[in-house]
Amino acid sequence: MLSSITHWVDLTIPNAFRLLGILAIALVLNRMLRAMSRLIIKPATGQTRQSQLREQQTRRLSGMVYRAGSKVVWAIAVLTALSEFHIDILPAVTFAGLASLALGFGAQTLVRDVVAGLYIFLEDQYVVGDTVQISEYSGRVEHLTLRRTVLRDTRGALVTIANGEIRTVSNLSRDWSQAFVDVSLAPETPVEKTLRALETAAAALRADPSWSQALVDGPRILGVQDFDRTASTIRLQVRTAPTRQDEVARELRRRIQGELLKQGIPVSSVQRIELTGVSRPLQEAGRSDTAS
Repeated sequence: MLSSITHWVDLTIPNAFRLLGILAIALVLNRMLRAMSRLIIKPATGQTRQSQLREQQTRRLSGMVYRAGSKVVWAIAVLTALSEFHIDILPAVTFAGLASLALGFGAQTLVRDVVAGLYIFLEDQYVVGDTVQISEYSGRVEHLTLRRTVLRDTRGALVTIANGEIRTVSNLSRDWSQAFVDVSLAPETPVEKTLRALETAAAALRADPSWSQALVDGPRILGVQDFDRTASTIRLQVRTAPTRQDEVARELRRRIQGELLKQGIPVSSVQRIELTGVSRPLQEAGRSDTAS
């Protein structure tokens, strides 16, 4: 009896030390994993909503990476500990491998979407609140996960796009946005007088405190963009804070119209007419008749 107890103690003490070693290694690996996952976090560089959202997005990704890696570490630790009790773990490992292989074949699309989502997060391509164009879809990003991106388009519809289907993304709200304003004038209108009027309208917009905060650069007059026998077109460029280009362009057009009317400068009388339900040759003929 005494000899069997001695044998059991001799057998248990080394196993206990090995179990403690496995536990210590698992804890150290978890600490290292937590430190490495924190490297993913990109602290906000400002107080803007987009900057705060980027930080929250990377924090969520960091937490997901840590939790997934921690589960793997503890699973390996448990399997290693079971062998200390002379429990055969080969069937469990074989079953887990086969299950993972079957799941991988059956969820190839899901894996592709998740990998693409990781690149979107890590490369900071866009965040919730950004206005983007993905393929033929454009709108505001309402929801973003590792698997899908949800846009609210101009019709108000929610468009769900699998991240694995995304090949090209145009971020329309990162850093600054841009708009062009074209002014069509009657061909007999003096260009120099018009340029001075446009500069007056642009300067008034820049000097307005309620609009100056939305401006990044301009409005600047680029010059004559196009001219023919029906009209002369002058183009202006303005760079604005993200997503504010449309409202700034509308305000600039309003001021330009008021300034041109004030100085008695005529605009082009040619109008663009779109004929629906007819063939293209008839549309071209309609435009020609209107221009003449």
